[in-house]
Amino acid sequence: MIRENLPGAHVSGGVSNISFSFRGMEAIREAMHSVFLFYAIKAGMDMGIVNAGALPLYEDIDKPLLQLLEDLLFNRDPEATEKLLVAAQEMKKGGKKSDQKPDEWRGTSVEERLKFALVKGIDQFVVSDTEEARQNTQKYPRPLNVIERPLMDGMAVVGELFGAGKMFLPQVIKSARVMKKAVAHLLPFMEIERQANIEKMGLSEDESPYQGTVVIATVKGDVHDIGKNIVAVVLGCNNFKVVDLGVMTPCENIIKAAIEEKADFIGLSGLITPSLDEMVHVAKEMNRVGLNIPLLIGGATTSKTHTAVKISPRYPHPVVHCLDASKSVVVCSSLSDETVRDAFLQDLNEDYEDVSWRDEARGESGLKCSRGSFSYIYTSLQLVATKSPSSNIYLYILSARHVGQLR
Repeated sequence: MIRENLPGAHVSGGVSNISFSFRGMEAIREAMHSVFLFYAIKAGMDMGIVNAGALPLYEDIDKPLLQLLEDLLFNRDPEATEKLLVAAQEMKKGGKKSDQKPDEWRGTSVEERLKFALVKGIDQFVVSDTEEARQNTQKYPRPLNVIERPLMDGMAVVGELFGAGKMFLPQVIKSARVMKKAVAHLLPFMEIERQANIEKMGLSEDESPYQGTVVIATVKGDVHDIGKNIVAVVLGCNNFKVVDLGVMTPCENIIKAAIEEKADFIGLSGLITPSLDEMVHVAKEMNRVGLNIPLLIGGATTSKTHTAVKISPRYPHPVVHCLDASKSVVVCSSLSDETVRDAFLQDLNEDYEDVSWRDEARGESGLKCSRGSFSYIYTSLQLVATKSPSSNIYLYILSARHVGQLR
């Protein structure tokens, strides 16, 4: 279609983007690049941005692997991703079988079983294991405690492995599905607990003593909702009314809901990089229409630095980066309590001023070093030199501290 409508145009693209989920498995990535280019060039691609010196010949790719890659690239097999993951794991192990028996992990503690299931993406036993943990009321008095401790501990391991390049994105998505299944099992019990508290206080549902109302959404252009869902659950269990607008939510819908619900807070979530710009846009629009309620920011690509430098200046009211679910509760509770609100905001403003100053200083240092062959990763604390960029991603309330790089 490009050739037909724009006959003078040329086509180029960054080939490595198609294989980024398999970072750390260079054999898989390079083979995938080769297969993609083999067909893309035939289809009219003029130039591919790729390390040509690392491309294997199409004919030299192992036939079973070639079949898997073609099935994946052409979407011919609905199980292609799963099959390629298995092949990638075998290649990573050098083809050797694990010494551990398949069900050996079932003999460990419930905490270890939940962690193993989350890391490996196994959902077969997660409901029964979650229920076993819930019934241990001495250790976990509330259903919410099961989420905050063993389940979040398991997802912390997933985040660490992914950040180190030891897990692929498809595997992380499988882990997220396991987490979602575990949380879904706990939700009815948390609702029963909430209703019991209302009855204990002698109030009707309409008189429920919410601390405040939070409108929460994954921003436009982003379909990821696992982290947002966990925040919604945790806030709801801590006496906040949560209005969840779902994913791919346009800015105008967020603002409209906040006005209609008379919201006390707006929470924005996003996993992909373009979501950062959309969050800035939402902040600008909130200011334009005259809203004055706090704005909470969370998600994998978000950071305190980006919030302080890019979002906060666009909205003259509290804008708070929430690193995890428990912090979202602390933030909302602090801003709802008049006795601590002013002190909280003073600390926040001082923190953002410090972060902005450090970011400006790093920018000047980075410009001086940009002629070198290193990449630079900016964190909220220092300028770190490394040979390849990485990020510290914490799933579920995902928080990547990677801000940018210079070459």
